[in-house]
Amino acid sequence: MDSNKKVAKPINTKDTKSIIDEILGDVSKTSATKQIIIGASSGWVTGYLAMKVGRAAAFALGGGVILLELANEKGYIRINWDKINRQIDQVEDFVDRKADQVESLVKDRKKAAKRWYSNVTGIPQNKLREIHVFLISFVAGIAIGIGTS
Repeated sequence: MDSNKKVAKPINTKDTKSIIDEILGDVSKTSATKQIIIGASSGWVTGYLAMKVGRAAAFALGGGVILLELANEKGYIRINWDKINRQIDQVEDFVDRKADQVESLVKDRKKAAKRWYSNVTGIPQNKLREIHVFLISFVAGIAIGIGTS
């Protein structure tokens, strides 16, 4: 055995967090320009990667449906499309009912949620904080990343 071979160490999440903290630090305490640059660039990367992964997942799902239909046409399998359509209709009705319930709940609880957020964070309502600059630029970066992918 060669004693000069290096053995790969597993990645420690604490080391990763400390590296990220060392690079970025507390973003909310930096200048607005740096927050915008960091937020937009990290948002762009997030959006770009999300679109690439989403595109691959959609391709795999679509390809699977096409393969199932080809197997059905060749007689390898038999698909009961009437049963599938009935179940899809049931799921659609269920999702519509739940979406309506969530919408009414969100409308009713919007003010309470704002008060809760204000109490938890200690930030008065409707007051822009330094971290909001980063968050806004991050969301804008995600939108740009999605658009450019």
